[in-house]
Amino acid sequence: MHTQSGIRKIAFIGNYLPRQCGIATFTTSICESVSAQFPDVQCFSVPVTDIENGYDYPERVRFEIKEKDLGSYERAADFLNLNNIDVACLQHEFGIFGGSAGGYILTLLRQLKMPIVTTLHTILKDPNDQQQRVMTQLINYSDRLVVMTHKALELLNETYNVDSDKISLIPHGIIDVPFVDPNFYKDHFGVEGKLVLLTFGLLSPDKGIENVLHALPEIVSKFPNVVYIILGATHPSLLRKEGEAYRLTLQYLAEDLGIENHVIFYNRFVSTEELKEFIGAADIYITPYLKEAQITSGALSYSFGAGKAVISTPYWHAKELLSHDRGVLVPFKSPQSIARAIKDLIEKETERHAMRKNAYLLSREMVWSNVAYLYKKTFEEARHRKAKSPFRVTNRVLEQKPKDLPKIKLDHLFRMSDSTGILRHAIHTVPDYSKGYSTDDNAKALILMHLLLEAGEAPSARISDLTSTYLAFLNYSFNSKNGRFRNMLGYNRVWEDQCGSQECHAKTLWALGTCIGRSRHEGVQNLAGQLFEKALPVAYNFSSPLSWAYTIIGIHEYFRRFDGDRLVNHGRELLAGKLFNLFSKAKTNERVWFDSNSCEYTARLSHALILSGRWLSNSDMLNAGLESLKWLVEYQSSNKNYYHPESALQLEKGLFDQRPSVVHDLISGCLEACRTTQETAWFIEARKVFEWFLGRNEVGLSLYDPKTGGCKDALHVDRVNQNEGAEASLSFYLSLVEMQEMENTIVTFREPINT
Repeated sequence: MHTQSGIRKIAFIGNYLPRQCGIATFTTSICESVSAQFPDVQCFSVPVTDIENGYDYPERVRFEIKEKDLGSYERAADFLNLNNIDVACLQHEFGIFGGSAGGYILTLLRQLKMPIVTTLHTILKDPNDQQQRVMTQLINYSDRLVVMTHKALELLNETYNVDSDKISLIPHGIIDVPFVDPNFYKDHFGVEGKLVLLTFGLLSPDKGIENVLHALPEIVSKFPNVVYIILGATHPSLLRKEGEAYRLTLQYLAEDLGIENHVIFYNRFVSTEELKEFIGAADIYITPYLKEAQITSGALSYSFGAGKAVISTPYWHAKELLSHDRGVLVPFKSPQSIARAIKDLIEKETERHAMRKNAYLLSREMVWSNVAYLYKKTFEEARHRKAKSPFRVTNRVLEQKPKDLPKIKLDHLFRMSDSTGILRHAIHTVPDYSKGYSTDDNAKALILMHLLLEAGEAPSARISDLTSTYLAFLNYSFNSKNGRFRNMLGYNRVWEDQCGSQECHAKTLWALGTCIGRSRHEGVQNLAGQLFEKALPVAYNFSSPLSWAYTIIGIHEYFRRFDGDRLVNHGRELLAGKLFNLFSKAKTNERVWFDSNSCEYTARLSHALILSGRWLSNSDMLNAGLESLKWLVEYQSSNKNYYHPESALQLEKGLFDQRPSVVHDLISGCLEACRTTQETAWFIEARKVFEWFLGRNEVGLSLYDPKTGGCKDALHVDRVNQNEGAEASLSFYLSLVEMQEMENTIVTFREPINT
């Protein structure tokens, strides 16, 4: 079956299996059902996670929201907007979202640009002020509301003044099972020859199970072959607070009543396939809930839809579903009434089977496949409604106040850039067309543009234009045939290679991650996101440690916006693990560094470990990053108190030229160490390294060009290279902007420490 509408991507927001709760079961079922009925529609889930280490979610889950982390809701909204979702379908219940009355979910909803369809699993008749406020805003942000009963529709009309035109009435979905005799399944559970009563669902005191237990002595005295199955794990929140105290209370009650041989507890959260068999084995299903104000019950719907004779207390959903003799309603908290109803159904077998058949036939419209079609129709209605109203856009403002560092001067950057990208080389300050362009340089230029836009220190219109130019270059460099980025483009616009180095590819991922994590321009975000998704997987198989580091840094830029992306997080863990293992094997007492045969002396390796250790909460990894960075700083610093980049390479390879890019790497590493440890000693070291550009170096000459704002290509043994190519100038620009940003926050950090 193929959809005929323009809907291609649907995000289902709620809980998701294997989290144990009714909302998780519902969200999983509706998501999978829509996907099955409309295979050309991409469906994925954004669940709310309530435990520290999360759940082992399936691939359908693309982004996790941390229940009590407000920023996580904001990042989820950004993630959905960036991925061009056509419709967001929210499953709402007050207890699953963070904030007062679950108000954090409003932060997500107000930032979404796509239509929102909200399924209301709970509607309070008498909400408190906070619940009323949240519900009112939730209704306003939603383009369509879905309810499962007429009572829910009535409450929305009367309590919340919602127009019926905005509401879709769609029944709770049910498993599509055949109508079979209960005896077919009884031998699966060792209850053949028994009359089986069943209650299932997460165990908690509001289920009223003790009332059925009190009714059982009267029942079994007349029908000794009756057995009562209580199926379901204890509700996780109750389990965390009280353990199994409530379940034990029920077991002790059964013993006190002398019916322990007639009661079977299954303390498990069962799969859908197992649930089918349990329900199939039941002769009578019972929901003895204690509260009237329950607008929907999945357990009731599933049992009714399987053609069971149902006895229930008259909570809202049961009262509506079981009307007109489709089930039996008994008063709340009345074991005597439960006993009479059960005995009556057992004695009147013909009526019981007629009730079963009637329930089964009437419930066919509730099967998940049909419910999926009804939701699809509602999604299309929401898109039409959304088209009539503007979406909301939020902006963030960053203030930066540079102090005594040089001011940004971009004359040379503008001179080196044309409509294709930034040129690689210059003869003195004049662009050298013969050398063409490189993806490496355009990637670094793209990173710089986003830092400049955040800092507000450059003409925004020109920077925005260059951002598009550099991103267009990266898009053009991507070779879809091999999934890699080309690197060298001649001035004649002909590629000189079909596959750049691993480092080039990874550096480009860093730039794309920066676009996703920092840009506020939707077009930039979308294109960068598409390229990032295509290009990231191949990087996991790279052999170059420096490519691992660049990729990790790019992933962390991406995580500024989408830190709940589980697939990308797995990639980060993989690469960080490789880098950490390499360091652990190569480290010695004299040389606290990575494998010298495969690793340059660049601080990017330490930088990547610091980031990963910090955000993966891995203290060993973090300490390895800090320890290796400290060793590198000391190894490349001279006894005359200036920085000597690549000093180790000079000894090993007989070289001298000192490159601005390596200086920039160490500055970035020190600044990340400063952010992580909040120790100003790292900032002081970064400032010392930065002054290498200004003449605090072995030759005593400045590489910074105050006339153009650019930077000389290298420091030779007795002079500077007078050419101002793209790599050198970009390294200086990036170093300067990063230093300026840190100077604005350094006052909040600790004083230098003695190391």
